[in-house]
Amino acid sequence: MNRPLRISVFFDFICPWCLIGKRNLTQALQLFAAEQPQTPVELDWIGVQLLPDLPATGVPFAEFYLNRLGSAEAVRQRQAQVQAAAASADLDIDLQRIPRMPNTADAHRLLSHASALGTATQLEELLERLFAAYFMHGQNIGDSATLLEIAEACGYPRAPLVNSLRGDGAPFYGPGVTSRGGVPTFVFNQRLVLSGAQPAQVLLGGMLNAIEQHRQASPV
Repeated sequence: MNRPLRISVFFDFICPWCLIGKRNLTQALQLFAAEQPQTPVELDWIGVQLLPDLPATGVPFAEFYLNRLGSAEAVRQRQAQVQAAAASADLDIDLQRIPRMPNTADAHRLLSHASALGTATQLEELLERLFAAYFMHGQNIGDSATLLEIAEACGYPRAPLVNSLRGDGAPFYGPGVTSRGGVPTFVFNQRLVLSGAQPAQVLLGGMLNAIEQHRQASPV
C-alpha cells in the first residue's frame, strides 16, 4: 500500500461552483482509483465562509444578487451560466427556489463537529444533503432547526451538534483558513493547488502530479 494522497477542499455551501467541483472531484476520484488502486485517498473538507458579514437570518436571495450584479439582466445571465455548468455535471439545481442567501457559519460548524462523531460515509452524506437542501430544495441552511434535522437524517446524535450551533451569525473560521480566498480550491498533499470547479480530468492530473512530486522528493 502506498502513502495516502491527501486532498483538502476549501469550500462554502452557498457557492454553486463548489457543488459542481465536488461532482467533478467524485468522478476524478473514481478515475484515480482505477489508475492507482494501491494509493488510498484522505479527503478533508474545509469550510470557508465567503460572506461572514451577513446577518444570522440571511438576506433575500434575489435582492442580494440584484445588488451584487447591478441589473436583472446581469443576474439572469449569471444564473444561466451556473445552470448550464451544473447541468454539464449532471446536477439539477434550482436557483429560482432559493428564497434567502443564508449565513453559513453554523452550517460549517455543524459539519466540522460532525466530522468527529461519525464515519467518513456519514460525513459525505451530510455534505451532500446540506448542498442539496440549499441548491435543490431551497431550504434555509442558516436555520438551526433545519441543520439539526438534516444531521439527524444522516444518523448523527442531536445533543452534541446542538452545542456546536451559535445562531448569532458569528463568523466561522475553518482550520488553516487565514483569509477568504476563492472557492473551491483543491490542495493535493499540501503542495499542489488547483482553484475553481475544474473538470475531472484536470483534477485527476493534479492527483497524479502530486504523487509524482512526492516520489521525486522521497529518498530512494
